[in-house]
Amino acid sequence: MQSTSETFPALAKLPVIHAFTGRFPGIDVDTDRDTALARLGEAHAQLRTELGLGDRCFITAEQVHGSAVAAVRAGSRSHFLGVDALITDDPAVCLGIYVADCGPIFLVDPERRAIGCIHSGKKGTQLEIVRATVDAMIETYGCVPSRMVAQLGPCIRPPFYEIDFPSEITRQLAQAGIGSIHDCGTCTAAHPDRYYSYRRELGKTGRMVALLALRESKHPGSHDISRSGFE
Repeated sequence: MQSTSETFPALAKLPVIHAFTGRFPGIDVDTDRDTALARLGEAHAQLRTELGLGDRCFITAEQVHGSAVAAVRAGSRSHFLGVDALITDDPAVCLGIYVADCGPIFLVDPERRAIGCIHSGKKGTQLEIVRATVDAMIETYGCVPSRMVAQLGPCIRPPFYEIDFPSEITRQLAQAGIGSIHDCGTCTAAHPDRYYSYRRELGKTGRMVALLALRESKHPGSHDISRSGFE
């Protein structure tokens, strides 16, 4: 099956592998969330293989529109209940966050080689899940906000949604001291040919997935940033 995904220039030269999936033509997702994810599972797995992540521990979150964060490693359970953000410094892990209008946020500290992936919609943004994740990365991995890079992916925006939570996300990232903040500016509801949209499709739709993993160092203690972009 032909995979469909995009990457972001701000992350391309960092020591990470990342992608954000789009709509997969030909897969019927006019159903509930769990069924849609099951139908998309093979396509998502194929993309991870194409990215060189097929042998990584793929870890996802329940995503309850809260502010809880889980620090994960290889050997952790594959699905964390009650959390909306995942963080790790383990290159054997691939983080996965599912969205269909909510904001996917990629966080990278390239020096500490620690990453985070966040699900932040209206409620999560109000609860400052972004700040909770940054604080968790500082406490757990010794990350320094001023050297961290943040990327906000496609999500719903005005006029298709009455609340401009993407702008609030970028404000919270700046308030947390993140040194480099990027927003792709794309609205999921405005591009039904490219993305699934929970609001536009009245709840019966698929999910995009934000994938984020560390590149493995060529040598212990070194950072492999020689390769970039989609693999």
